Amino acid sequence: MKLVKRRPRFYLLLGLAVAAVVALVTVVIVRSFAMVTVDPAQARKQAKDAPAAGQVDCSREKCIALTFDGSPGEPTGRVMDLLAQHHARGTFFLEGRDIHSFPDVVRRIAAEGHEIGDHTWNHPRLTEIPDAEVRDELTRTADAIAEVTGSRPTLMRPPEGRTDDRVSKISRELGLAQVLWTVTAQDYATEDTALITKRVLDGADRDGIVLLHPLHKGTVPALPGILQALDDQGYTFVTVGQLLAPGTAQPGTIYK
Repeated sequence: MKLVKRRPRFYLLLGLAVAAVVALVTVVIVRSFAMVTVDPAQARKQAKDAPAAGQVDCSREKCIALTFDGSPGEPTGRVMDLLAQHHARGTFFLEGRDIHSFPDVVRRIAAEGHEIGDHTWNHPRLTEIPDAEVRDELTRTADAIAEVTGSRPTLMRPPEGRTDDRVSKISRELGLAQVLWTVTAQDYATEDTALITKRVLDGADRDGIVLLHPLHKGTVPALPGILQALDDQGYTFVTVGQLLAPGTAQPGTIYK
């Protein structure tokens, strides 16, 4: 009789134990898919290796990353000309739909030591489209970049910086780290070159990631002044990958 009386308590405890395990597993799964944001200094600290010989060491130097979003059909060549005058490296997040129309520009970006990232095929808000479309937007663009340059991108920038846990999970599956920014010139909202320059310089700081759009009329004319002023302030212009080195961008993680 005593054994029979104990069974309900046993099953109650067993049920509670199972519920606790399920809750713990759920938390682990949710956290594994959740957005993780890391800044460049953290990425460098997490690295096990020292910077490679000849590599810019942004833990010692005052580094900043200029990034350019858009189509290779925009005034990308002029941007590269200006960067070359300051021995500067930049990161170009390219929309995929025009990559095969301007393969020479894309190859020049890679040949001159700049970095190429994935900015989707058609520039949709990834948080507002189904999973399959997110994958297609990113995969088609990565495929096009690889076909033209021989190297597959490891970085992506979600259009308008719109990301969430779901986009982070898909990016992780596709081997793409997400790159946002610390400074925006809001050049999509003004053609005022002086204002664009001021916004960049006011927000610039060590380990900064600057967002610019060559498409807009005021941006490229502002670039000479931005480059010269930052040069005078002792900045070293690097790609996003160089900014994180010797750390490496981890798929799905957000860097800003």
